[in-house]
Amino acid sequence: MTLQEAQEKVDNWINEYGVRYFNELTNTAILMEEVGEVARIMSRRYGEQSNKNNEGALELSSELTDVLFVLICIANQTGVDLEKAFEKNLKKKTERDHSRHKSNKKLK
Repeated sequence: MTLQEAQEKVDNWINEYGVRYFNELTNTAILMEEVGEVARIMSRRYGEQSNKNNEGALELSSELTDVLFVLICIANQTGVDLEKAFEKNLKKKTERDHSRHKSNKKLK
């Protein structure tokens, strides 16, 4: 699936099941919530924290997808073409960092 197709699927889902998009500020707050849930999983699975007694099994794939969904919602409602923006960003990173990481002794 392309990013454009993902944006269309999310828009179709919102129009069919979600009634309308939440406003941009609400979606930004929801995005932060979802990123926090990813952070919780990462800190417990790969970091030094342990699960609390009342925490069930948290699915990283599910939480990452929640982040992606809300990010796509924000892109749709603000008129951002994620496919074009991603290509532009990758070009910028390539021009800026084409040799930076390869010459970083910390990464060897």
